[in-house]
Amino acid sequence: MCTTTRIDLIGTGRRISDLRKERDLSIKEIQYVLGFNTPQAIFKWLRGDTLPTIDNLVVLAEIFDTTIDDILVISR
Repeated sequence: MCTTTRIDLIGTGRRISDLRKERDLSIKEIQYVLGFNTPQAIFKWLRGDTLPTIDNLVVLAEIFDTTIDDILVISR
C-alpha cells in the first residue's frame, strides 16, 4: 500500500513561529535578514498559506540555529 507523505504547511508555519519566538526574533528582524521589502511572505509562511523557498529555508535554518528538517513538519 502506498502512503502519501507531504509537508504540513500549517504545522510548518507554527514551527517557524515557535522557532522565531524561542530565538526572540521579530518579524522585522527576519524580514531584514532575508532582504524582503515587506513582511508579507513571512506572514504567509506563518499562516500556512505558502512555504519558504529552499534558499529562504537555508537562511531560516541558519538564523534559528537548526536544520531544514527541524523547520519542516511532515505529515504521513
